[in-house]
Amino acid sequence: MITAALSGGFIDAPVQSARAFRAILEAMARPGTIHPVDGAAAPEPLSVAASVALLTLADGTTPVHLAGGANSALVRDWIAFHIGAPLVAAEAADFAVGTWQDLQPVTRFRIGQPDYPDRSATLIVEVDRLVNHGPALTGPGIALATWLSLPETEAFHANRALFPLGFDCLFTCANRLAGLPRSTKVEKL
Repeated sequence: MITAALSGGFIDAPVQSARAFRAILEAMARPGTIHPVDGAAAPEPLSVAASVALLTLADGTTPVHLAGGANSALVRDWIAFHIGAPLVAAEAADFAVGTWQDLQPVTRFRIGQPDYPDRSATLIVEVDRLVNHGPALTGPGIALATWLSLPETEAFHANRALFPLGFDCLFTCANRLAGLPRSTKVEKL
């Protein structure tokens, strides 16, 4: 195993994972808000935020899909050492990590079932820019409206139309993340 796979995990796992979990919950409960996270660093191309999300949300029983550049030997070794999560095809994933382009088509990810809508995928989408500018977001957890730089709007319109089914998204950039649950309405600019 390469040395890079052995580093980059939480140093104080109980405290760091609790803080990270709180940030992720806040991001999903208040779509469009941007939260800083720290404490983990997987090998490139994964950001600190994506690394923290994986360490916090995945474990040895959580199927993970790595798309595009995220599916590298270094990242696979890092996940094997720090998380032990099984790496699977997109259709079987609880979590999928990659850029928006690499995750296409998003229709291949699980959207849950009518009696179990929670059995859907969460996409951890690596973006180059994460700011409160772009399409307007409305819905649960948003007082009036907020804005978030999204890679597109059509896929999120289609996903919202499936509610209560659909996938959820965590957008990650450097050490920041923002949530976009399936219940959020995305309006064009």
